[in-house]
Parts: sequence; C-alpha cells; structure tokens
Amino acid sequence: MGPRQPFSSRHGYSGGAKEITVREDAPEDLRFFVLETARHLECGPKVLRLILCRVLRRRPNEDNWSEYPNIWMEVQQLMYGCHWFRVYDVIEALYGQIAGGDDMNDQDHAPQFEAAINSFLVEEGIGWQLTDGQIITRGDEAFETIVKDARSHLHEAGRPTAAKHIEEALGCLSRRPEPNASGAAYHAMGALECVARDVVSDPKATLGQILKRYPTLLPKPLDTALPQIWGYASEEARHVEEGREISRREAELLVGLSATLTTYLSGKVAI
Repeated sequence: MGPRQPFSSRHGYSGGAKEITVREDAPEDLRFFVLETARHLECGPKVLRLILCRVLRRRPNEDNWSEYPNIWMEVQQLMYGCHWFRVYDVIEALYGQIAGGDDMNDQDHAPQFEAAINSFLVEEGIGWQLTDGQIITRGDEAFETIVKDARSHLHEAGRPTAAKHIEEALGCLSRRPEPNASGAAYHAMGALECVARDVVSDPKATLGQILKRYPTLLPKPLDTALPQIWGYASEEARHVEEGREISRREAELLVGLSATLTTYLSGKVAI
C-alpha cells in the first residue's frame, strides 16, 4: 500500500497559486522538499546519493557507508551546495528513478512525486513544472491555459508542425540556466506562419506576405497590428545584435499571442 495522501489533497484544498517570482533559483525550501518527498516515496539515502553524484558528477565519499547519519548528511550537503539549475536536473533524475523502479511502479509513485513537486512549485511561486519527467517553464494560469489549448487544438486539427513550433517555443523558454528568448520568439512566429500558409493554401509565402495578400484573414484592428508584431519578432529573433536581446517576458508575450492567433486561424475555413 502506497503512502496516504494528506488531508488537504484528499479534500481538494491548497494554498493557491502564488505570483511567479522565482525562475533562476532553487530555494532551500524546494531542495528540502525534493529530498523529503523522495524519501517519503521510498528513495533511501543510498539511492539519493547515487543520483546526486551522477547528476553533479561527484564521486561518492567512500568513508560514508551507513545510511544514517553519514550518507544522508552527504546527500544534504550535495543538494544544498549545488547550482540552482542542477536541482531541477536532480528532480528529473529522481522522477526517472522512481518511474523506472519495478517496486515503485506498482504503487504509482511517479505520479505522486510529480503531483507533489508541481503543487510545491505552484504554491511557492516558482516558474517551473514537472511534466512527463521533464522540467519545463511555467507561466501564469492564463498563459498555461492558452498554450495548452493551442497545442491540443493544432494536433486535433491535423497541424502537427505548428504544434511542434509551439512546443519548441516552450522548450526554448525552458532552457537552463538561461532561456533562449530569441528562439522562443522565432518558433512562436513559425507556428503562426505554418497555420496561415495552410489556411490560404500558399506553402511558400511568409507571414508578412500572407497578411498583405489576404487583408480579411484577421479581424480589424488585428489586420494592421499583426504585421508590426511580425516585424518586431522577426527583427529580434532573426537579426540578433550585440547588446540587444529580447526579454523573457517579451518572448512569453509573443508565445501567448501566437498560441491565441494560431487557434483562431486554425478554426477558419481555408481561403
């Protein structure tokens, strides 16, 4: 029998989502929670040390052979002393260990681990999430809903290339330790261009050309605003200059806008 859920989980209570204030950091409370959650799900100190040493490329201390207190203390030193982005590498590795263990699989520990980590990240305002064993970027609730709906809609509409561009944009924002904001902007606009080409049956036209040739493709005033947005994104994503770099927030804005517009265009009858 697996570990019991706490009262708050059984009855659907939570502390609520905090505004995202943490991205390029892994607070000590998170490091503590990761270790304690793994221990609760039957990852002992020896397994934890093996994972941490592999992720951090450190040799285990051969003088530590007893799980408590020696190996456990070594585990904590490794976890609290590593760079912030390595903590998320450790989370991914722990998920893989838990999901791959035969005994743990029987008790569905991997979904429990994922749910516990994500609950902590949301309630503590940390802009990451664990999805299918990978740590990816997390935006506010509106951003998450828009992007998730866009991916689902594009797949259902038979537009996997556009959906892949949205996923690649999220991957760029998820890159550690520094997000690839320019790459995110590039893929966001790529998704929009893919759908627009499909709708107008013009596979070689750029989005800029399509917007000029088909002025009724978008409702006013988006028909005049989008070309300017497209020009901005193209300039920032494709012509990077020294000392001039698109910010993460700007990239998120473009990804969210692209997700909204691709969903809209994907529902239009081909012109």
